Amino acid sequence: MPNPRNIVMHDRIGARDVAYKIDNSTILYDITKVNGSNQVGLAVTFSTDDTVKLAADGEFVLGKLIKVEADLTCVVQESGHMKLPAGTGATLTIGKMIVGALLSAAPGFIREVATGTPAELGRSRGFIHNNDDTANVGVYLP
Repeated sequence: MPNPRNIVMHDRIGARDVAYKIDNSTILYDITKVNGSNQVGLAVTFSTDDTVKLAADGEFVLGKLIKVEADLTCVVQESGHMKLPAGTGATLTIGKMIVGALLSAAPGFIREVATGTPAELGRSRGFIHNNDDTANVGVYLP
């Protein structure tokens, strides 16, 4: 039997889940999909008041989309440890803050902040703590 102390896991430690409305454009409800949408697991940001959309390149990352409901509301993990997918060719340095990114042309992904871009620095958040798997980048959002 493997020693459980040899397995490092941070998923959902310190998690805070919050309900929002979806933009019904970048995030769509689909009853046939697990947790109500193909976009579950992607990075989101604000669209309008109390409404979220998938995070585009350089945008603030509010958190991770957890579930989408038929009434066009959703659950977003706003804080704690989580895994988010990286964008196309994203630089992912441990300890760096994150912003939104694109995968091909699709939003909902992350990359490290461009520290030479003041506007991005103002929108960056959290930090990367594991970059081994670009489909599951370990991040912490305070």
